[in-house]
Amino acid sequence: MPQSLACLYVHIIYSTRDRTPLLTPVLRPRLYEYCAGILRSRGAVLASMGGTADHVHLLLSFGRELAVAEAVRLVKANSSKWIHETFPAQSAFGWQAGYAAFSVSWSGVAKVRAYIENQEEHHKGCSFQEELRLFLRRHQVAFDERYVWD
Repeated sequence: MPQSLACLYVHIIYSTRDRTPLLTPVLRPRLYEYCAGILRSRGAVLASMGGTADHVHLLLSFGRELAVAEAVRLVKANSSKWIHETFPAQSAFGWQAGYAAFSVSWSGVAKVRAYIENQEEHHKGCSFQEELRLFLRRHQVAFDERYVWD
């Protein structure tokens, strides 16, 4: 096949450092737009982004050349810098060191998008830690509690 083609969707989840609730309702929409631009510049598409004051979910459509780890690194580093420059009162802001990433089939994209867009409602009854444990178990990802949270 002379062309390289891809349809790769990944659901990525990570929190603020120590799950500090710094992602205000005013900041979040602007953050999501900024992250979309970062990814667009590297050939990926931010299909959906949502979260609460202490964490975010991203649904990314990857091109052929960007790896998951590189996408997360780019988004975290650049968005953190942007938050510090744009919102000086957020000088304590930072992202957690790690992240979780889960593959999404084309048939599951709409369901994951709806889940991401309903984060505020979902988290009225579930903490970020409970949610992440559930995802890790559902996807059979082995993990050690001592190293998941920073």
